[in-house]
Amino acid sequence: MSKAIKETHFQFPGQVGFYKGKVRDVYIFEKELVVVASDRISAFDVVLPRPIPYKGQVLNQIAAKFLKATSDIVPNWVTSIPDPNVTIGKRCDPFKVEMVIRGYMAGHAAREYSAGKRMLCGVAMPENMRENDQFPEPIITPTTKAGEGHDEDISKEEILAQGIVSASDYAVLEKYTRALFKRGQEMAAEMGLILVDTKYEFGKFGSEILLIDEIHTPDSSRYFYAEGYEENQEKGVPQKQLSKEFVRQWLIANGFQGKEGQTVPEMTDEIVESISDRYIELFEKITGEKFHKANTDEIEARIEKAILAHLD
Repeated sequence: MSKAIKETHFQFPGQVGFYKGKVRDVYIFEKELVVVASDRISAFDVVLPRPIPYKGQVLNQIAAKFLKATSDIVPNWVTSIPDPNVTIGKRCDPFKVEMVIRGYMAGHAAREYSAGKRMLCGVAMPENMRENDQFPEPIITPTTKAGEGHDEDISKEEILAQGIVSASDYAVLEKYTRALFKRGQEMAAEMGLILVDTKYEFGKFGSEILLIDEIHTPDSSRYFYAEGYEENQEKGVPQKQLSKEFVRQWLIANGFQGKEGQTVPEMTDEIVESISDRYIELFEKITGEKFHKANTDEIEARIEKAILAHLD
């Protein structure tokens, strides 16, 4: 099995801090961030015990493609991509919310709906919807951005009342979120896919609002295959999808939803390899490009060398 990056422990000249996220290792400099996309995988806000080969490369390269393809809509933080697993960009002050936008009744929304709830983050959901039905128009259902543990649903009204984001800035975030989602859906349609839901993160660099983090990747988004969608809905059968939902469903089927007292099921080599294959499949389906596996023999040395070359 190919090698995978579980975590990195570099120390660079001029580095002033380090942050380990669920998936990314972030090296902090005075005015920029060096972000290493590891092969860690999380579900239900829990980092699973085994990394997934090539997952970091998949996420980094999909994000790079879509950040470039949406730079006419909103400026973003990226300045350089010196390695398949590395993105370098402006050090922004992030907004403490994630802008989740949903075009379809799927995932978390569907689970809440089936539990009888008809409001999600202060937004009303229509009656008589089936799982995976399209909403009349996309809904924005923000979450708090948790440093550790679970992100929590929050309404626009609560965000404004608590002063988490100013009213003027929030209006810009909403406008950008809807425009980005529209572009993402159009690009997905060209590949025979449906962009079901996704999330965006934003930050400020000085007074300018920038799009930060990854976008339209399998970690941040859910995709259905367009072919067969209508037929599957009519029959009431699950949609064929490309997202991390298959990992969540495997965990649920094995008794794990991130709740206290639950144990992550064993991740066999077969499971790890199948997840890796699904990530590569998504890369090729969503980008229309062949995935070229980076050399993983000396993966950490490769990454460190690329970053040092950028810093020189």
